[in-house]
Amino acid sequence: MAGGEEQKAKAAKEGKKAKAGGEGKKPNAGGGGKKKEVKKETGLGLSYKKDENFGEWYSEVVVNSEMIEYYDISGCYILRPWSMCIWEIMREFFNAEIKKMKIKECYFPLFVSPTVLQKEKDHIEGFAPEVAWVTKSGESDLEVPIAIRPTSETVMYPYYSKWIRGHRDLPLKHNQWCNVVRWEFSNPTPFIRSREFLWQEGHTAFATKEEADVEVLEILELYRRIYEEFLAIPVAKGKKSEMEKFAGGLYTTSVEAFIPNTGRGIQGATSHCLGQNFAKMFDITFENEKGEKAMVWQNSWAYSTRTIGVMVMVHGDDKGLVLPPKVASVQVIVIPVPYKDADTQGIFDACTATVDSLNEAGIRAEADFRDNYSPGWKYSHWEMRGVPLRIEIGPKDLANNQVRAVRRDNSAKVDIPRANLVEQVNELLKTIQQSLFNAAKQKRDACIQTVRTWDEFVDAVSKRKMILAPWCDEEEVEKDVKARTKGEMGAVKTLCSPFDQPELPEGTLCFASGKPAKKWTFWGRSY
Repeated sequence: MAGGEEQKAKAAKEGKKAKAGGEGKKPNAGGGGKKKEVKKETGLGLSYKKDENFGEWYSEVVVNSEMIEYYDISGCYILRPWSMCIWEIMREFFNAEIKKMKIKECYFPLFVSPTVLQKEKDHIEGFAPEVAWVTKSGESDLEVPIAIRPTSETVMYPYYSKWIRGHRDLPLKHNQWCNVVRWEFSNPTPFIRSREFLWQEGHTAFATKEEADVEVLEILELYRRIYEEFLAIPVAKGKKSEMEKFAGGLYTTSVEAFIPNTGRGIQGATSHCLGQNFAKMFDITFENEKGEKAMVWQNSWAYSTRTIGVMVMVHGDDKGLVLPPKVASVQVIVIPVPYKDADTQGIFDACTATVDSLNEAGIRAEADFRDNYSPGWKYSHWEMRGVPLRIEIGPKDLANNQVRAVRRDNSAKVDIPRANLVEQVNELLKTIQQSLFNAAKQKRDACIQTVRTWDEFVDAVSKRKMILAPWCDEEEVEKDVKARTKGEMGAVKTLCSPFDQPELPEGTLCFASGKPAKKWTFWGRSY
């Protein structure tokens, strides 16, 4: 598992080092001159390598890159502007898309009464260990404890029952951006598993199952776009097994990512068809066009700040964070490189003009004019923070009316004439975005192993693969696979059955039971 709470002290210590390199703060000059050159990457380098100690590496990267800060309550984290900007960019995209689908924004309270929470038995059993309760007000015990939402089905649906009366009230389509609390687990990990996290949750009601089915896949496609087009992470779209589906729902679809370094799958986002189960529990009925009473069909769907953690895990390297340009708070950092007798003011003016030109073209660019750090120190600082493109301007660049651009993803350097600046930087940013996706897909695909027998499955598990296997789709067999693979690393389970199904020749048998196989399914350990 990626760095747990036990890494807190170490990460905090590393965080202090990073803060020493924060903007506007001076390095320890040890009593030396005002502009002491920092030749070594002191306080900026990572203590751990991604391939050698992934958990410690992850803990360091999220703190040193100024994405998060540890908080004094276990499993809770401060999301700093560097990460909140990523969330905001994804939110803007998603909001614009769901508005086209006529989905309206709303907000429901954080608190849930026990009677409402416990109305849907399967649903609450699925969440029971995670529910946090408010039991006191000041020094007084509350007469009835109040739950803090782990999700909002039971918060919203009593009111859907009130608002939906006839077929003209349908479809009802709401989305809210909020925080939820899930108070459990022993290995909290920033972004991936935290006790409080941010998400959006959509809750919709339809007159027919066909309408609900269509929306489930439309939303899932938006989640695929967030991962693949914005975060440059390949995902598999598919359906969850009965055992892994949303508690109380009819069926669950998901986008599944994979972390090659740990050999674990990670559920990226989910889109559920709830069927009519919640409608039955909360009496959400309507009068149809024939004047008959009918129950609505419902969906719920969500993605969370977990997306950011997946991005860090997939793209980060031994220099720190690597941000895809589409979600980077700063896409281009411009750094002046003045030498001893250089025209410093001329270089600074060129840097300012460069930033202005890029900003006017809609590119998020900034310049680092801090005079208490060397250019080399600044390179390391912005590499740690994952800025996709660095532009350096020195005396030669000034003389040749050009800039030097350095890519964060592969360190490739190119000189760009200032006359072609905007056009070439735009092209570079597009190339970086695509290169990150291609590299991630290549690594992910190399981890996918197709198996047909139990022995091949066990071998693939030992190699930490994302396994594609023919399966009979029986819950007892899935439980048996989980039981037989339980170990220190955690049990293997189904990730999803991909919609893009390879051919299943007649007579193909399930890898685990030997019964006739019904589908191909991804299996693996997961977060």
